[in-house]
Amino acid sequence: MRPRIIPVLQLHKGWLTKSRRFRGNPYLGDPVNAVRIFNELEVDELVLCDISASRGETPLDVGLIGSIASEAFMPVAYGGGISTAREATLLVRAGIEKVILNTAIARAPGLVTQIASELGSQSVVASVDVSAATGKPRAYVANGHIDSGLSPVEFAEQAVRLGVGELIVSSIDRDGSGAGYDLETVASVAGVVDLPVVAHGGAGSLEDFRSAVEHGAAAASAGSQFVFFGRHKAVLITYPSESQLDGLWSRPTV
Repeated sequence: MRPRIIPVLQLHKGWLTKSRRFRGNPYLGDPVNAVRIFNELEVDELVLCDISASRGETPLDVGLIGSIASEAFMPVAYGGGISTAREATLLVRAGIEKVILNTAIARAPGLVTQIASELGSQSVVASVDVSAATGKPRAYVANGHIDSGLSPVEFAEQAVRLGVGELIVSSIDRDGSGAGYDLETVASVAGVVDLPVVAHGGAGSLEDFRSAVEHGAAAASAGSQFVFFGRHKAVLITYPSESQLDGLWSRPTV
C-alpha cells in the first residue's frame, strides 16, 4: 500500500479556517462543503482540528464534529479541546475514528492512558507540535503557545509510554509556509519510536510528501496544500489524482 496523504481541516467557531505558524483564523467557508469535495476526490483520511477549542475560546462541540464526520466517506481523526475520557468516547460514538491529543501528553498523562485503555491505542494519536523559535527544537502544547519543557523526541517517547498508537509531528515554524516539512525532526522522532509517524506543517508540493516518507514518516498531511491555490491563495479544495499519486510513489524511496 502506498503512504497515506491526509488533508487537515482547521475549524474556528464552526467555520473552516487555516492558520500560519499556529496563528490567525481567516474565514474560508463551510467545512461540510470541503468534506463533500474530499469525498469526491477519494482522499485516504481526513483530520479535523478545532483551534478555537484548543485555545479554550469555545468548548468542545461533539455535535458539530459528529455532523461534519457524518458527511465523510473516509476515516476521520479529530483534535482540539479534549479534556475527559468521556469526551473522547462521545467523539468516537459520533463517528470519529481517532482522537488527537497534545496538551494532555504533558499536563494530564493519566488521561492519555485512560483514553488509550478505553478506546484502544489505535484510536489515540499524539500531536508533537514543534518550534525552534528559542534556538533549538522544543515540543509545545496549548495550540503552540506553551513550551512543554521537552524536546520533540522526549515528548514523543512520553506519548508512546502513555499508550498512543500514532504520532503527528507538526512544525509550528513551517505551518502554512509551503517551505517543506521539518525533515530533521520527522527523522529524529521516527528513528526512536516504533509507531507510525505523520509529517505535518510546511508541505508545498507533492515532492514534499515523498521527502517526508524518505525521512521515516509513514504518512504526510497538509492543510494549505489542499485548501489554497496559487500565489494569491484563492480558496480551492484539491487533492492529488490517482495518476499523480501513482507517479509519486512509482520509484523506490531511499
